[in-house]
Amino acid sequence: MFGKTRKRFATAQAQSAEPPLDGRAFAVVFNHMVKYEAQLDATFTALAHPARRAILARLGKGEATVGELAQPLDMSMPAVTKHLKVLERAKLISRSKNAQWRPCRLEAAPLKTASGWIEEQRKVWEARLDRLEIYLHSLENEGNDGNG
Repeated sequence: MFGKTRKRFATAQAQSAEPPLDGRAFAVVFNHMVKYEAQLDATFTALAHPARRAILARLGKGEATVGELAQPLDMSMPAVTKHLKVLERAKLISRSKNAQWRPCRLEAAPLKTASGWIEEQRKVWEARLDRLEIYLHSLENEGNDGNG
């Protein structure tokens, strides 16, 4: 069943204009991918909790103190602080020192990275579904040709 696919893949690899990666280049690319995926994992983990999403939504309107972020949440200050630490580790927020205040600020770069990854996945699945649709239409046409 997969014989034709394997042959096409092998042919495509053989026809590729790019040389295979040597050991050092592979290590550099692999290391970059691991760091990229670790950042994505941290971002999606941070986004997994509704309280952290609410904090990010509030910070989307501008800087806020921990007290201001905690006010609408139904939880203790230590719980809010733990959520803020998760967001900081994911680099989704930063805190600056302004005298005795430590306002929190939204950092957009990790969200843009996650959005880009989601867009890449959407394109991949859209292409797969398009190919499936074409295949199903071809099966349907074959069936109609045999009945006529």
